[in-house]
Amino acid sequence: MNITWLGHASFRIEIAGAVLLIDPWLNGNPSFPDDQRDAAIAGTTHILLTHGHGDHASEVQQIARDTGAPVYGIVELMGAIADNGIETVGFNKGGTVDLNGAHVTMVNAVHSSSFDGPDGTRVAGTECGFMIAGEGKTIYFSGDTDIMADMDWMGDLHKPDIGILCAGGFYTMDMGRAAYAAKRYFNFSTVIPCHYGTFDALAQDAQVMRDALPGVDVLTPAVMETTTL
Repeated sequence: MNITWLGHASFRIEIAGAVLLIDPWLNGNPSFPDDQRDAAIAGTTHILLTHGHGDHASEVQQIARDTGAPVYGIVELMGAIADNGIETVGFNKGGTVDLNGAHVTMVNAVHSSSFDGPDGTRVAGTECGFMIAGEGKTIYFSGDTDIMADMDWMGDLHKPDIGILCAGGFYTMDMGRAAYAAKRYFNFSTVIPCHYGTFDALAQDAQVMRDALPGVDVLTPAVMETTTL
């Protein structure tokens, strides 16, 4: 599989027969180079959305139009963003969808979920994460979250090898808390931190996580750098 960080909390994951974009925020993302947009979205088969905040979802409708890819996420949010030019598939926590051989299960997260509309702020569904299984491996994509007790059974049931964990602090768990969750609840061989470095309020590097997870391959790829696992 190939995992490409698109900056902030946005990723491109090529797994099984799927090319997934997760929380694709490119336009306006200070970490993402504008001239790489076409390369980032090329060949996309499906889009996954963890929640409605603008730094995750504000561009999803345009990217869905540009790629023709359906958007998958929690039912209420999919209903809120659907229009004639977009195919959406709403499912819910505990549900699994087969995306060209990549099996994606929606799992819990602890955060908030809203977006700005013509009538003000609107809440649509709740936040989530994903377990993405394919090619004999499972990725835990945390979405925006803090540590939560649900990580105990999630780690035991899904046994993810790879953790893509929000870790910037302020809006989500920070590097130390994410490392604590990784050690207590999971047995990752590889961890990729995200949701950091974008704004001044967030952690600017992953050294705290790296120091706290000896024996785990903590990867900090550059934006648009592809990691093959």
